[in-house]
Amino acid sequence: MTIQIRAAIPRDAPAIWSIYAPFVTNTAASFEESAPDQGEITARMLARPRLPWLVALDAGTVIGYAYASRHRQRPAYRWSAECSAYISPGHQRRGVGNLLYRRLIADVADLGYVSLFAGISLPNEASVGLHEAMGFERVGVFRNVGYKSGSWRDVGWWQRPLGDLPQAPAEPREWDPDR
Repeated sequence: MTIQIRAAIPRDAPAIWSIYAPFVTNTAASFEESAPDQGEITARMLARPRLPWLVALDAGTVIGYAYASRHRQRPAYRWSAECSAYISPGHQRRGVGNLLYRRLIADVADLGYVSLFAGISLPNEASVGLHEAMGFERVGVFRNVGYKSGSWRDVGWWQRPLGDLPQAPAEPREWDPDR
């Protein structure tokens, strides 16, 4: 298996949807209650501030994706981002998430962000393992924060510093997928 990582483009939305929708409808990994349509996925890819969306391909087929998004709305949070990765079931535990996150972390750091966060619906050993392997550390748990699939769910939070904290940070830049 030779995996290629590249910037996601709007025409990848159907493949991204096909990977993500089962996580929404069949698991508690996502707190969305219905899968966003392909138009919404494209809108999220292009949302401002523009942050990386990446896809992993095997023989030209999208088998996983990862993305960064705004951490919170208030301005003082603008140097922090959140990240997520979803891998198609037939390709999990084969290093695809690691490849996606290596590139995503480097791209987000290059934009001037200082922290990357991941919220993980618990329990989820695979996601916890991926994030900890990529240098994320557990910083806390929101207990019973969401109700999905007939149960109250905890969300654990993991954080990864992206470098030394600058005394006076420059404004983070928007991602240019063509760069």
